[in-house]
Amino acid sequence: MTLPPERRTAIALAYGANDTAPRVVAKGYGLLAETIVRTAHEHGLYVHESPELVSLLMQVDLDQRIPAQLYQAVAELLAWLYKLEAGRGGNPPPLPPGVAAPESSADVPAAAPTSPSNAFDSPSADHRTR
Repeated sequence: MTLPPERRTAIALAYGANDTAPRVVAKGYGLLAETIVRTAHEHGLYVHESPELVSLLMQVDLDQRIPAQLYQAVAELLAWLYKLEAGRGGNPPPLPPGVAAPESSADVPAAAPTSPSNAFDSPSADHRTR
């Protein structure tokens, strides 16, 4: 007996300058997840693969802020994105309260453009890189 392939899941977060925490602005499984990831790529948004984080974020209702328990994980990712954008000369996304801006961007590789909205992707069983 073979197991069915894992369903792809995806989450999109938005974090504006006036927000107290990032909000879940889109989430879905299967085709909807593929659409979220494709739309993120089409708009030059960063897509981060993290099955564990996606699993936790899928429990957050749409248009709700992420729970305090996830602040650290998301803040670390936003700090990395801030460092990435600063190194590319672009406008960095806002940092969550209490997260300091990185001091140097010398070790940041070139990558796709980012913005305050980012998608989190949990790949299917074939572990495709997005």
